[in-house]
Amino acid sequence: MIPVREAEAIILGCVQPFNVMEDTETVPLDRVSGRILSQPIASRLDFPHWDNSAMDGYAVRFLDVTEASETQPITLEVVGEIPAGCAPQQMVHPGQAIRIFTGSMLPKGADTIVMQEDTTREGDRVVIHRAPNQVGQFVRFKGEFYQSGNTLLPAGILLAAAEVAILAAAQCTSVRVFRRPRVALLSTGRELVSPDQPLLPGQIVDSNQAAIASFLEDQGAVVLPFGIIADDPRVTAAAIAQAIEEADIVISTGGVSVGDYDYVEEVLEHLGGTIHLRSVAIKPGKPLTVATFPHANGDADRSVIYFGLPGNPVSALVSCWRFVRPALLKLSGLTRGWEPLFVQATLREALKAGGGRETYSWGSLYYGPKGFEFDRDRGSSSSGNAIGLALSNGLAVIPVGVTAIAAGEPVAVLQIGWPIVTAGTSPSTPATD
Repeated sequence: MIPVREAEAIILGCVQPFNVMEDTETVPLDRVSGRILSQPIASRLDFPHWDNSAMDGYAVRFLDVTEASETQPITLEVVGEIPAGCAPQQMVHPGQAIRIFTGSMLPKGADTIVMQEDTTREGDRVVIHRAPNQVGQFVRFKGEFYQSGNTLLPAGILLAAAEVAILAAAQCTSVRVFRRPRVALLSTGRELVSPDQPLLPGQIVDSNQAAIASFLEDQGAVVLPFGIIADDPRVTAAAIAQAIEEADIVISTGGVSVGDYDYVEEVLEHLGGTIHLRSVAIKPGKPLTVATFPHANGDADRSVIYFGLPGNPVSALVSCWRFVRPALLKLSGLTRGWEPLFVQATLREALKAGGGRETYSWGSLYYGPKGFEFDRDRGSSSSGNAIGLALSNGLAVIPVGVTAIAAGEPVAVLQIGWPIVTAGTSPSTPATD
């Protein structure tokens, strides 16, 4: 058995990210969310586009109001108004002010905004009751946030709401992104039936197809479902060969252990695959086959990666979270954020393990005033019991050689979902202990 960290390194070493010349496509702005940017974005616009007001109030000359106070207010003549979206028609001269609104362009002659709350309007006059702290107060100056021609967004980032907002503001109506990885998915085992079929004695409903397909779609992949493959070497070989032709990654569940009907490794070698892993010192998920095949497009620098996952549903999903996700995200062109996310948490209840393998215990990850806390699932820890895995958002890691971690002790937790925020949590609370 290979240690978990070593297995992770081997897998990631097999992954060559998408090629910016071959594996990209152009998509419209309204479909770009969730995609990975394949080239840097620059804009011909400055941000802000022009000097503008950050407040409703009055555009003034700082020198005219620098001595204003509640006991000695200063009165200025109001010579105009600038609604948002309109260009100024007048300039500010000494002793004058122009009514202005948030986002409105700053008129010539003005260099400071006095917010409305510090004024009293008296017809065509405005009384200033408080002096601005400095020249330029509440003015957003042209190019203050970004200067045209510089990199606005770097390549290799995931485009979410904030990034899409920037693209829209920069008037990028279409964007070049990496294509979505294609992942072929198949289950092996004559005992399996799909969820829509009657269940006969001795049979098992194949939950892995649906579960892993959901996992893959969450990672932005295109799923190519191959269904259930019978325990027959020729049938298995034909299905895997077709999957290798069509996909960037192939995932199978079952058939990678040491049973009489476990043919997957034999088939992989017959098809010319290079096997890099056969088992990992992890629980659950020990039987893990990883192989590579030449890419169908003839790209010598990139291979099709094959993951032969265990058939037990918990083992299969733990393997996806721990090993498949980083490989998939690295392949997709993401330059950061594809590494597994571990946080330090305090145990609410003791954990036990055999000590021979790195053990992953599923349960609930909380975030509160004391930082992260982890509470294990109370159900059976069997790798075949997916019931207890439901609602879990973290996997606590018990290292090799450790048989118990007491309540109140720290533990590393692989985050697989959003933490549950508990009452009393403040935005200023540290993210880790």
